[in-house]
Amino acid sequence: PAGELRGRRRECEVLDRLIEAARAGESRVLVVHGEPGVGKTALLDYLVEHASGCRVARAAGVQSEMELAFAGLHQLCTPMLGRLQRLPAPQRAALRTAFGLGPGPAPDRFLVALAVLSLLAEVAEEHPLICLVDDEHWLDSASAQVLGVVARRLAAESVGLVFAARVPGDELAG
Repeated sequence: PAGELRGRRRECEVLDRLIEAARAGESRVLVVHGEPGVGKTALLDYLVEHASGCRVARAAGVQSEMELAFAGLHQLCTPMLGRLQRLPAPQRAALRTAFGLGPGPAPDRFLVALAVLSLLAEVAEEHPLICLVDDEHWLDSASAQVLGVVARRLAAESVGLVFAARVPGDELAG
């Protein structure tokens, strides 16, 4: 049947707990890692199929975009930008500049991270939010750094954040 992963019951149970935690108002972060072809993307697809009642945002690192600052972050956050006006002014300005929506010098990455954290929390107030980042190892360094900061600061925002990578980057340590 669609959504069934053979021999992956333990992994699916972990993913189910992540979804349930988000539905219960708790944040969870998970890193799925392994060699190419072991089924990391299939596990992310399982999450999408089983996240009823949750909003799902998805991004994937792209090798050809690794040198483009904030490319991966832009991919993840673009569907949420309708809520940008609800962010504090400094965070809003940093994210607008990072995404090329406003003028200014390159924004402070920590301020961009706070903006993304606020944006995810804002979206999750309406429905639990599951964010999936596939091929984390191919994210641009700015996006990886920002998402690492966000992952370490999630608390009670009804957000599940899942990364899939061959080998997790240093940004996800801890």
